[in-house]
Amino acid sequence: MKVLALFIALFVVGASAQFDPNFKDGRNVIVHLFEWSWNDIAEECERFLGPYGFGGVQISPPNEHIDGSPWWTRYQPVTYYLNSRSGSDSEFRSMVSRCNAVNVNIYADVVINHMAAWNYDFPGVPFGRNDFNVPMGRCSSSNGAINNYGNVDEVRNCNLVGLNDLQTGSEYVRGKIVDFLNSMISAGVAGFRVDAAKHMWPGDLANIVGRLNGNPYIFQEVIDQGGEPITAGEYTGIGDVTEFKYCAHISNLGRCENSLAYYSNFGQDWGLMHSDSALVFVDNHDNQRSHGGGGDIVTYKESASYKRSVAFMLAWNYGTKRIMSSYSFSDTDEGPPGSGPTINGQGTCDGGWVCEHRWRQIRNMVGFSKQAGWAAVENWWSNGNNQISFSRGNKAFFAMTCEGTLTRDFTTGLPDGNYCDVISGDPTDSGCTGMTVTVSGGKAYITVPSGEDSMVAIHVGAMAGGGGNGGGGSDPISPPGEDPTSPPGSSRTVIFIRKMTTSGQDMFVQGGIGHERRQGCTSNADTSACAISITHRTGGSDETLSYRRQGDDYLDWYGSENDQTWESPGTPLVWTTNNAGNGATVDRQGYGYFSLNTWGDHYWMLDVDMDCSETENGWFELKGYVEGGQGWENDSSQRTCSGTAGGTKPYSSGNHFARCGYINKFDFESNSCEINYF
Repeated sequence: MKVLALFIALFVVGASAQFDPNFKDGRNVIVHLFEWSWNDIAEECERFLGPYGFGGVQISPPNEHIDGSPWWTRYQPVTYYLNSRSGSDSEFRSMVSRCNAVNVNIYADVVINHMAAWNYDFPGVPFGRNDFNVPMGRCSSSNGAINNYGNVDEVRNCNLVGLNDLQTGSEYVRGKIVDFLNSMISAGVAGFRVDAAKHMWPGDLANIVGRLNGNPYIFQEVIDQGGEPITAGEYTGIGDVTEFKYCAHISNLGRCENSLAYYSNFGQDWGLMHSDSALVFVDNHDNQRSHGGGGDIVTYKESASYKRSVAFMLAWNYGTKRIMSSYSFSDTDEGPPGSGPTINGQGTCDGGWVCEHRWRQIRNMVGFSKQAGWAAVENWWSNGNNQISFSRGNKAFFAMTCEGTLTRDFTTGLPDGNYCDVISGDPTDSGCTGMTVTVSGGKAYITVPSGEDSMVAIHVGAMAGGGGNGGGGSDPISPPGEDPTSPPGSSRTVIFIRKMTTSGQDMFVQGGIGHERRQGCTSNADTSACAISITHRTGGSDETLSYRRQGDDYLDWYGSENDQTWESPGTPLVWTTNNAGNGATVDRQGYGYFSLNTWGDHYWMLDVDMDCSETENGWFELKGYVEGGQGWENDSSQRTCSGTAGGTKPYSSGNHFARCGYINKFDFESNSCEINYF
């Protein structure tokens, strides 16, 4: 069927038509980072999307638009210049380049059916009255608006909610649109989501797509719920089409409102488009607000139901899949938060951003989808009602219950071995943080829990002890100037100490293991059994900070080390804030905004790779020192730590205790402590 669809498309629009998303490295999932800035998207590609196996990002419309805070201002174009709320032309091009470098494609949401809802003069393109349908008498309604969706001419020639409808049958208008799209292709954009494609004549859109350079992926927004003369099938010869009927069906599954057993043939047999033509999703930026496509769609606001819906979508072999990544809202017109997403110690988002793509149950299923590829559904089982399981060939296995706990022997289709359930946890170098599933003779005895995470998912990329990123990516790819992974034998360890200081004051720490705890502790860090090997991860352009770190190879109790360039009372820390608008960042200057700081200003930070084998069962001591101020902090009496990891120190002393391989937060001269997972 794919070959037939492609033949039809080539016949209609020429060799430029594209039905292939151009995914790299076996990746097959798109995430819509709705209203993210270009700089934030670039960082997310490098630190998360690349390593976890995401195939691409759908971005918000990149061109100049009307002013205003509501999200829909992005859908009222003013020019085709690549300057928008998300960033400048240069930031856009940098984002595309950086994401492409880590095998993540960029797909731009493009608004080419209309311009903004004001007069018909757009000198920045330029477009004038002769370039719009209503002034030229091509709209048949009396008021220039779409009043009747049963009238095809009105839907395609009149103004959609007051937005000025372009005359896309005009060679001049087509040429301007083609130039706009080709400018993004030349920057490395891999494809386009065509907004409001239903409101364009298929022949006009086919002409535009057929003149694009290269082979961009095209997926078109055509809201077809049935009952109207315009259908999604009219556009499948041009590119893929958004399958809006899918949303209601998958929402019913996630809410356990339909029997799971019904979904054994979910897809074309349900009256949906052929899988080769369908772009599928649980919700999008419109219908999660009950706008375009509407309906009672499950969203992030029903977290358990939403996780089930997305997990099944990623486990099943139907359509090209897109995940929504939202910000929280109560008013459906509400625009994005004033600053970009902040990543907390659990690896999810704060600051008003939901970031569903970072939820463990979703990001790990991206790896499942990558490993499953286009393998067929096999080994289907159900109890006839609300408990199901199936495999994807011999690559992956999935089970779900909406009917209480499910325990049985399952036929998984997988090779024998120990697998990590990627719903409950992650694979590690030594095992699994969640459930381990043993497959023997292709079978496994598994308990699928009830409640929030009523699923189990295993696949060949997430073996117990295999490490990795939920099996989604190859090894994480380093962004320029950074190494996001710890070297072998060490673990990334971060320490924050809150202390308000004044200009000219700096903070340091000494630490390691107490002399009373171990023998062989000397005043030479190179040979002391109480010193712990570290490698600084912090870079940046500040030469003084870089100079102070040179030769500092240990967390120790002895001040300057033998080869340390700068006389120092200990290991240097850097000042950080959680304010993304600070102007300086740890990545660029070596101090300032740092994404792991989720608390506020004046958090002095150490970010190192540490040899955990030199600690005391993963724990070590430290004490802060303010140079140019009070000097050493007084003793503390730390008790059990809060946080997502937490923990209790293994012995007593008057120092802070931190854990190797975690994010550790303290207050200067305080007994409090918080320890979090990355």
